Amino acid sequence: MKSLHFIASLTALILLFSVLNCSTQEKIDKELWKKALEIHGKAIVIDTHADTPMGMLREGFDIGKRSDKGHIDLIRMKEGGLDALFMAAYVSQSLADKNPAHTALELIDVIYQQVEANADKAEMAFSPQDIRRLHKEGKTAILIGIENGIPIEKSLRLLRMFYRLGVRYITLCHGGTNFICDSSTDKPKWDGVSDFGKKVIQEMNDLGMMIDVSHISDGSFWDVLELSKAPVIASHSCCRALSNAERNLTDEMIKALAKKGGVMQIAYVPGFLSQEFLQKSEKKQQELKPKIDELREKYKDNQQELYAHLMELAKQHSIPLPPASVVVDHIDHVVKLVGADHVGLGSDFDGTFAVPEGLEDVSKLPIITYHLLKRGYNEEDIVKILGGNLLRVFDEVQKVAQQSQ
Repeated sequence: MKSLHFIASLTALILLFSVLNCSTQEKIDKELWKKALEIHGKAIVIDTHADTPMGMLREGFDIGKRSDKGHIDLIRMKEGGLDALFMAAYVSQSLADKNPAHTALELIDVIYQQVEANADKAEMAFSPQDIRRLHKEGKTAILIGIENGIPIEKSLRLLRMFYRLGVRYITLCHGGTNFICDSSTDKPKWDGVSDFGKKVIQEMNDLGMMIDVSHISDGSFWDVLELSKAPVIASHSCCRALSNAERNLTDEMIKALAKKGGVMQIAYVPGFLSQEFLQKSEKKQQELKPKIDELREKYKDNQQELYAHLMELAKQHSIPLPPASVVVDHIDHVVKLVGADHVGLGSDFDGTFAVPEGLEDVSKLPIITYHLLKRGYNEEDIVKILGGNLLRVFDEVQKVAQQSQ
């Protein structure tokens, strides 16, 4: 859903119809559910990655009203107990030579516009202190991250301006290698972080802007950990040991991230969470590639017609979705490796068609707390996982910046 190019992949559409066709109902322990809601309500619950701003650009969109589209609005956020959300200003690598700063600025503007229009429900936040204050006031905290570093356009001045506009993390790259670092899903150019990327990392440290290692290559990851003076985050990643997606983190990477003091925020994307789902979707994509290529060529000048035909094809090829408990499988894996201080939640809501069954939108968020309780997690660790760990890292990143100044 992150660009028309992404929408026009059959895998994405198969995921969509997997969502529409799922119907499994999980049997809930009522007493455990009640306890989960109590803990969830007390915690500061933070999600570090949602792609909702792309939808905000649609005419008539109002994040303050309940919607039957997408995964997030302020009403459903309140129902799901989500207290703080980092909204991603996502800029596709395809825009690298087409004024990417312009795209990022439009997305940042619409975030401010929507929050200001719903000032009774939400407020922009720029620090961990803001998140804590707004939680006490009963308001939703909205923060900004940029997904893909290309909007800084090789300029540290633009990087500083984005910080002044409220950007508090940057995902260094996305699906393609850029001028900062190599991507996990593209050919390497720098064998890690570029010379300019090293300056970016230093400047982000000095500003107090979190560095996000989701999407970057393994070589880039190791360079970032060596270069950064502050802990880093993976804003929406999962464990490669459980699903061999290229952009997931290995056990060795998770241990190193934790040793640096960082936090890994688990995404709710089925292919990142489930090896079985990943293999089935990749197999289906390969089987249907000739037909997909034929449709793309036939309708290359009519994207809407292409989309309609791909939708029709996808209806016939949906894949069963994994349950919401797979998110906790990944949390468990991180906790077993490095303890409960280095894992949290980074949904990728509104950036993926498919989400696990039982986690259909942000209002269903307490199911994660329920499964944590069900597996024996204590309240202290659950509160850390739901948002406390991210706040700790955010605090430390700002502390490093203050020391450098």
